[in-house]
Amino acid sequence: KKSKKKDKNSEDSELSGKPKNKQHRKDKPWDNDSIDHWKIEPVTPDEGLSAPLEESSFATLFPKYREKYIRETWPLITRCLNKYGIACELNLTEGSMTVKTTRKTWDPFIIIKARDLIKLLARSIPAQQAMKILEDEMYCDIIKIKNMVRNKERFAKRRQRLIGPNGSTLKAIELVTDCYVMVQGNTVSVMGNITGLKRVRTLVTECMQNVHPIYNIKKLMIKKELASNEDVADQNWDRFLPQFKKKNVKRKKKPIIKKKEKTPFPPAQTPRKVDLELESGEYFLNQAQKEAKVQKEKAAINLEKKSKKMAKRAREFVAPNEGPANKAMASSTDANADEVSRMVKKLKAQKQSNKKAAKDASAYMQ
Repeated sequence: KKSKKKDKNSEDSELSGKPKNKQHRKDKPWDNDSIDHWKIEPVTPDEGLSAPLEESSFATLFPKYREKYIRETWPLITRCLNKYGIACELNLTEGSMTVKTTRKTWDPFIIIKARDLIKLLARSIPAQQAMKILEDEMYCDIIKIKNMVRNKERFAKRRQRLIGPNGSTLKAIELVTDCYVMVQGNTVSVMGNITGLKRVRTLVTECMQNVHPIYNIKKLMIKKELASNEDVADQNWDRFLPQFKKKNVKRKKKPIIKKKEKTPFPPAQTPRKVDLELESGEYFLNQAQKEAKVQKEKAAINLEKKSKKMAKRAREFVAPNEGPANKAMASSTDANADEVSRMVKKLKAQKQSNKKAAKDASAYMQ
C-alpha cells in the first residue's frame, strides 16, 4: 500500500512540475522576489498605531563637566523628543537624564532611540549630532576601551593612535566607514549604519591590541573601491587585499634590578657622636687640646690650598713651547735656513775673490 501511495505522489509531482516538499504549497501573489524583506518601513503618526499599554523608561548618568552644556541644550532636546511623544527629564542633583514613553507615543521603537540619544549626550557628543540617532537608518555603538590595555601609558599611546596628528586618522576612519566617531576618555562613540559600526569596532579593538589603524584603513579603502566596481563586486577580494607581515622590532632591554636579600634581623645601629669620639680617643682630651687639634687640621687644609694656588700661579710663568705649529711650517723654516746659509757662503766667496784681485793689482802696480 505504501509503495502504491509513493508511486501516486511521484506521478503527481511529475505532472505538476514541483518538488515533493512544495507540492501542496499555493502561490502567493503578494510575495515575490521584487520585495525586499529586510527593508525597514518608516513609521508615521498617520498610520494610527496604538499607544504603549505600559510606560517604558531609561535613565543614564552624565559626568559633572557635561552639566553646563546639557542644561543649555535641554530645551532643544525636549522639543525634538516631543515630536515623537517621548517625555524627558533632567535631574541636576543626581546628575541623570531620563526618557519615558507617554500616551502620545506613536512609534514603538523610538524609546530605544531616545535611550541611545541620552547615552551619546553623556559621552560628549554635540546635541545636533546626537539627535540624528532618531532617524531610521542611523544606529550607534559605544565601545569601552578601558579594560583592553592594562598599562596606563600604553593605553594613552594606543588611544592617541586612533586620533592621529591633528585628528587626521580619526577623519580617515570617518571617511572610509561613513560613520561619526568620537574618542572621549575610556570610550569610543560611533554613529552610522550597521556595516560601518562593525568595521569601526574591529578597527578600534585591533588598534588597542597593537595593530596600527592605518593597515585597516588601507584595507577598507580597497574594499570600498572594489564594491563600486561591478565587474569585481561578486568575486573573492582576498587577492586584492594587502597581506601585512608581523615584524619583530628590537626593543631596549630593561636593566635587571637585583633585589636585596631579606633578612629577619634588623639593621645595625648607627654609632652616636660619643661612640665615634671614644673610638678616635678625642673623648679623653680636654677643651684646650680639642681646640688645638681643630686649629692644626685647619692649618693643614689651608697649607694644602696655598700650595695648590702657588702651583697654579707658577704655571703662568712657564715659557711656552715655541716649536713650529705644524710640519709645513717646520719644512718652510728649514728651507729658509738653507737659503740663508747658501747666501752667506756666496758672499764670503765673493769677499775672498775681491781681496785676491786687490792683492794682484797692488803687486802689478809695484
